Amino acid sequence: MLAKTDFLRKKYAPLLDRNLQQALAHLLGREFPRLGGERILNLCAEMVLQFLGQHLRPPDSVGHGQVLWLAISTDHPPARGQRLAGSHLVPVVLDLVTAEDVHARLDRQASGQRLRTQAVRLCEQAHRQGALLSNCDLAVLLNTDDQQIAAQLGEHERQTGSLVPRRATVHDVGTCLTHKRLICWKRYAEGKDPHLIARETYHSLEAVDRYLAQFDRVRYCASLGMKTQEMAYTLNCSPRLVEEYLQIQRELEARS
Repeated sequence: MLAKTDFLRKKYAPLLDRNLQQALAHLLGREFPRLGGERILNLCAEMVLQFLGQHLRPPDSVGHGQVLWLAISTDHPPARGQRLAGSHLVPVVLDLVTAEDVHARLDRQASGQRLRTQAVRLCEQAHRQGALLSNCDLAVLLNTDDQQIAAQLGEHERQTGSLVPRRATVHDVGTCLTHKRLICWKRYAEGKDPHLIARETYHSLEAVDRYLAQFDRVRYCASLGMKTQEMAYTLNCSPRLVEEYLQIQRELEARS
């Protein structure tokens, strides 16, 4: 017995396929005919739309004084030969200007202090959302120079004894070596456990152990009377890095 045709569904059901996902699947099939069949094309279109949904925000979700920014994921450290274009980006909403910033200006707070407060706030907000800002990110957002950002954040870290979570400190990108000094200082001057140091410096326990082990190796080589170039060759690292660790050792010795 033949099934009865549902003419209502036949006429109106095709309207369900008139959507952005189907349009995108059609575009992919037309531009990339070897990509796959209808099921693969629909899956690709669905993935693209999900990705866009994660990276775009409706206007009413970003408030006054806020900005949407794509930052490097905390879980995506740099690798040899990796370009920034291949990094995992995370969309974060940052408080670019707050009422506190306006009050600081009205109170005639020094421009450097205002910049420092803003930079620290943006870094901490991005980190809480699973991403890290670089000094260049901050320089563009705050309309200043990256060296000025580095100087202000470095001063903040020296005064507070705590790191600001950004790419230079968490992912070891750039020339900032404050995190190495602070990790060694917390271990050998303050006697803190590596697990606690890892939490306080936004580093993994493996990274903390690696820095401490390298510091111990440099100290041992120095105790043998080796020169900087000899230590760098023996430890397979740069002479500059050796000098940084030697400076940390001098600071620790001066304290005792």
